[in-house]
Amino acid sequence: MHTVPPLIDRINSARPWYAQVWPWLLMLGPCMVMLAAVYTGWLAFAKPDAMVVDDYYKQGQAINQDLHRDRIAASLGLSFDARYDAAAEKLNGTLLGFGKPIGGKISIHLAHATQPEKDLKLAAQLDRHGEFSVALPILERARWQVVVESEQRDWRLTGAWTWPQQQTVDIQADLPPAD
Repeated sequence: MHTVPPLIDRINSARPWYAQVWPWLLMLGPCMVMLAAVYTGWLAFAKPDAMVVDDYYKQGQAINQDLHRDRIAASLGLSFDARYDAAAEKLNGTLLGFGKPIGGKISIHLAHATQPEKDLKLAAQLDRHGEFSVALPILERARWQVVVESEQRDWRLTGAWTWPQQQTVDIQADLPPAD
């Protein structure tokens, strides 16, 4: 007759706990959570967010002034077209008012969407055809906020540009509201 050994003998003859699959499988979840927490902590401290401005009221007043500059650009019928030539590292384009060339100097501000230290400010001189060409170092693949304004800062055009998905940046002033 075949007898079953007592329970205590079966437990003593079993493999040790570290040779079993189940303890390791149960420890896998908490270990992954700990690794994810370390990685999240590294992200939080290695790449801090941009600072929030302290003076919200002053910023609000500046927004109202900027809207006035947008209205002036609309009354001038301004349109800005530019193309980035990565091989030549140049930004070439035109600035027209109601389809006619505009002269003078302009400022082109390319603001990185998330990292202010990567913002670029360019000064360009318009020729008699309203065309310009300005040196622009290698442009990072990103979404850029574009602000074009006169040297006197009396008007401005704003828009967004996703390089390299959009080969050109085209900004037109909104039409002034009908009175």
